Amino acid sequence: MDCCINEMDDINLHYRFLNWRRRIREIREVRAVRYQERYKRMLKNGDTLSYQGNSDEVGCYVAPRPLSKGNCYFEVTIMDTGVRGTIAVGLVPQYYKLDHQPGWLPHSIAYHADDGKLYNGNPVGQQFGPKCNRGDRIGCGIYADTFDAGLVTVFFTKNGKEVGSVVVPVAPDGLFPAIGMHSLGEEVRLDLQAEWGSEEDDSVMMVDSHEDEWARLYDVRASGTLLEYVGKGKSIMDVGLAQARQPLTTRSHYFEVEIVDPGEKCYIALGLARRDYPKNRHPGWSRGSVAYHADDGKIFHGSGVGDQFGPRCFEGDIMGCGIMFPRDYVLDCEDEMDDWDAADVRPKQGRVENLLYLNDEDEEEGDDPEQEHEGRKVMVFFTRNGKIIGRREVVVPAGGFYPTIGMLSSGEKVKVDLHPLSG
Repeated sequence: MDCCINEMDDINLHYRFLNWRRRIREIREVRAVRYQERYKRMLKNGDTLSYQGNSDEVGCYVAPRPLSKGNCYFEVTIMDTGVRGTIAVGLVPQYYKLDHQPGWLPHSIAYHADDGKLYNGNPVGQQFGPKCNRGDRIGCGIYADTFDAGLVTVFFTKNGKEVGSVVVPVAPDGLFPAIGMHSLGEEVRLDLQAEWGSEEDDSVMMVDSHEDEWARLYDVRASGTLLEYVGKGKSIMDVGLAQARQPLTTRSHYFEVEIVDPGEKCYIALGLARRDYPKNRHPGWSRGSVAYHADDGKIFHGSGVGDQFGPRCFEGDIMGCGIMFPRDYVLDCEDEMDDWDAADVRPKQGRVENLLYLNDEDEEEGDDPEQEHEGRKVMVFFTRNGKIIGRREVVVPAGGFYPTIGMLSSGEKVKVDLHPLSG
């Protein structure tokens, strides 16, 4: 009898062990499903997401884990806006329907790049912030100190600067990072480990103030005085362009660029261009521009064919560009400015000497019909590491010449000083 009881105990123990193993396996499978990223009509290659639909259907990505106190922020860099730029960045429940843009359905919220609107559980958005384009970084996060209150404060950023915030209820499973797309060619780079500090320290203020100096940034990201190429770099149509907000004038006639990282090819160009210069053309390639190119040392003046001009430039080199204005020169936007005495300029140590005005013998005599029709001629000069390497006479386009920087290969970074002679 005791033997039979022992055998029954062994059998029961065996089945209990098998049942325990089965339950452990089921738990692991549930956890694996729970923390699995979900996406539809998108191609994921590393940290890059590309839209793969037909523009009639939404593509959506949901991250594998929700935001938490230890990981409360993520960012998306727009690599390509595609046909319409209908890219959404936000937070959704774990099992959000992947054929809807984030923010359209209840318990979801998102900032949409194409119209700058906030969608908070509703297909009708509310005006919220600026529109976003190629090269812009859209961030989304939750203030960690609001996690335990049943409601959380969700905030959004553009290029590291907070756009706005809104209070939303906490979903039972948490709020998961999500990206939506809705037109051909859209592509983003996702960073689920991004960090963002809400303290307005000096570095944040520096980024904001310097970004304001640029009127146009295409496939170029500004971070303080640093410009970084963020385009594809696969063809000559992938030029990244940065154009200053203000043209060169007799008060500010020179600027410099230091090559921090030459990237793959050092396709970096420094020069001047008209205000409406094409965004996918290197400065110097098209009408109304002139530029010195680092990769081959050539000067390009309104043409895709360059002339040998100076030495090539590499990492650590400082390229400069300026205008030697005639003494009686007055730009349209300077009509109300007082005359400026060149003797008051004090260039920094080791910088190029001030060449504000042409010497009298360099000025052209007589009237030029073409000059009267298109604009006055000036002498543009270029420098390398503080030494002038050459000059080129050009006609100033209507509205003036704007400092313009072009980049075209992955990894290129430059540090810009738009006012090196100001103090």
